[in-house]
Amino acid sequence: MTQKKAIEFISKLVSFDTNSAKSNLDLINYVKDYLAGFDIESTLVYNDDKTKANLFAVIGPKVEGGIILSGHTDCVPVEGQPWDTDPFTVVEKDGYLYGRGVADMKSFSAINLSLVPEMVKADLKKPIILALSYDEEVGCVGAPFMIEEIVKQVPKPAAAIVGEPTLMKMVNAHKGINVFKTTVTGQEAHSSKIHLGVSAVMTAAKLVCFLEGQLNHYKENSFPDSGFEPPYTTVHVGMIEGGTAPNIVSRDCSFFWDVRDMPWDKISDIKDRFDAYCAELLEEMRKVSPGCDIVTEVIAAAPPLAPEEEGTAEAICRHLTGQNTGSVVPYGTEGGQFQEAGVSTIVCGPGSIDQAHKANEFIKVSEVDKAVDFITKLIALQTKS
Repeated sequence: MTQKKAIEFISKLVSFDTNSAKSNLDLINYVKDYLAGFDIESTLVYNDDKTKANLFAVIGPKVEGGIILSGHTDCVPVEGQPWDTDPFTVVEKDGYLYGRGVADMKSFSAINLSLVPEMVKADLKKPIILALSYDEEVGCVGAPFMIEEIVKQVPKPAAAIVGEPTLMKMVNAHKGINVFKTTVTGQEAHSSKIHLGVSAVMTAAKLVCFLEGQLNHYKENSFPDSGFEPPYTTVHVGMIEGGTAPNIVSRDCSFFWDVRDMPWDKISDIKDRFDAYCAELLEEMRKVSPGCDIVTEVIAAAPPLAPEEEGTAEAICRHLTGQNTGSVVPYGTEGGQFQEAGVSTIVCGPGSIDQAHKANEFIKVSEVDKAVDFITKLIALQTKS
């Protein structure tokens, strides 16, 4: 029966098309109403235009020592992908569940919701805190506002478990993700009079080459035994656009770049070196035209998750899973944001990241069973004083 309930909740959450370009409020209001049926109060933390919301709810006594179970509500789009079934209708076949978000990562939250009756019936001595965020897929944008309110309103939690798909293995470290947009403003001129202009495209090219040099720096100072693949901080330029015609010295050029930083590297070091080089170039550019400029915006920033020496979250997961060692993953999660806020954090959830973002995304039913068992044991743990 427990497995059946879990699958029903997975099906319900998947039925909401919550790709990051759309609102998640239908899903959030469904969860809010469901919890209200158990007299559990939900706190909603909205974005600026109130089209999206985070939700957190405390089940049990409002005392210290709670465990946060965190999952994001958004998913990636399905447009252009060759799905064999309706992505928003869960199909169970041969021990697999198919649907958008079943792996990344609605199953974790759905399993938690399916076990709310058991949480309510249990004599919880310490709380379980359900947390659902928005806009993780576009740079972990929503969670910081939720985490800020949890820290303000909830007695100090003992740990956060972020249920990204790890095949229920403990992940105690991952890289950060930082996305920037750099816009170069030059001075237009006829290309036969290039000395009268400042090329935004050629300046941007210098900056891109500089960033490649930063990548090479980290390659040369890699950490082969870290468990990460690749074992170094990466710097990458993914998009660039600029210029109007081959015979015009370009006025505008912009490019997007990202940094996947190792837990022990400082993103500020890369940014400071980049800004210093921009200042050098800008000094020369403005000798030709004072209107030239180089501006860099932060599009997304989520810190890495660092291993915690004798961390509470990892100790809890060791107890619940029987695993002795943690592992690392190359992708980012909201885990680093919880950790940055002072909450001991681990990443552990059902499903495989290998299925994320693909057509015919799936999760094994056996993974659902593992997660149900994990949360059931966690409930029992929170009944102990």
